[in-house]
Amino acid sequence: MFKQKYIYILVILLGAVFLLVGCSNQNKKLPEAKDSAFLMDTLVQMKAYGENAEAAVAESMDRIKFLEDLMSPTIESSEVYQLNNNPEQKVKLSPETEIVLEKALYYAKLTGGKFDPTVGALVDLWGIGTENARVPDQIEIEAALDSIGYQYLTIDDNHQAEIKKAGVKIDLGGIAKGFAADQVKKIVEKHNVKSAFVNLGGNVLVIGSKADGSKWRIGIQDPRKDRGNVMAIIETTDQTIVTSGNYERYFIKDGKLYHHILDPATGYPAESHLLSASIVSNSSFDADALSTAVYIMGVKAGLKFIENLPGVEAMFITDELNVYLSSGLKNKVEITSQDFNLIEGGN
Repeated sequence: MFKQKYIYILVILLGAVFLLVGCSNQNKKLPEAKDSAFLMDTLVQMKAYGENAEAAVAESMDRIKFLEDLMSPTIESSEVYQLNNNPEQKVKLSPETEIVLEKALYYAKLTGGKFDPTVGALVDLWGIGTENARVPDQIEIEAALDSIGYQYLTIDDNHQAEIKKAGVKIDLGGIAKGFAADQVKKIVEKHNVKSAFVNLGGNVLVIGSKADGSKWRIGIQDPRKDRGNVMAIIETTDQTIVTSGNYERYFIKDGKLYHHILDPATGYPAESHLLSASIVSNSSFDADALSTAVYIMGVKAGLKFIENLPGVEAMFITDELNVYLSSGLKNKVEITSQDFNLIEGGN
């Protein structure tokens, strides 16, 4: 969701899922470019190393802003806004929005609706991450649930989308950042930059290796603590790590935490006994949707689901501080906090 933040901006900045650790000073031998901005409802940070690094970073940040303008549900000129506010009317799509909507529908079907791009009415109702966050009453939730269903979103051969039922609203907050990260990768490669990373509020993509040739060391945020507290490290090159967690956006009411990962089946924040779910993959686009879906599924169903997807791995942190890894992450995750119990392969 790309809603404007107020007092919750600080929460987002403190709750970023990942940070890069152990960066070598040898990076300074190459030209370095970096930038950050509040885009797509989150803090975007990027660094690149190489002769064309400055051009790559500038074009990448412009591209992310362009995508936000296309897909934000709150920018009146965006295609998603036009869809949401003109039900039962066809809206012409740009190639970018069409790609994202098609992928969103694909993962909605694949996950049995655990990931659903039509949760906009529910997102608006809870208002988590805005100054209007609240616990709705059951009647309101049931009304919002009646406006959820990916079958109500259609795309025709003329590149037009339509919402078939009034009240249904699209929210691409669980997938658009991943698409943006993969777009950044294409830009970086076009500029022949061999070493870069981008962090879109927890969607981390590393391109190539570090400038000194070593692997990137990506720290996994301790979901109980503020930003900068790492509980694990994954060393990798040319991959993405995307996390969904209950600490990213939330509010507390009467001692209960209400987070922003809403279950389309219940209308409430997902209760899967997870603090976070991370996806490791070569595609941020896919990983973004998958991290949301498996968080809602929980450890058992989530692990089974991931094990059937080639080239995709997952790491789950439960509310009991147990860490479960899919089989492909065995011996690839270094737990740095003694508070957590590593359980590989879900055994």
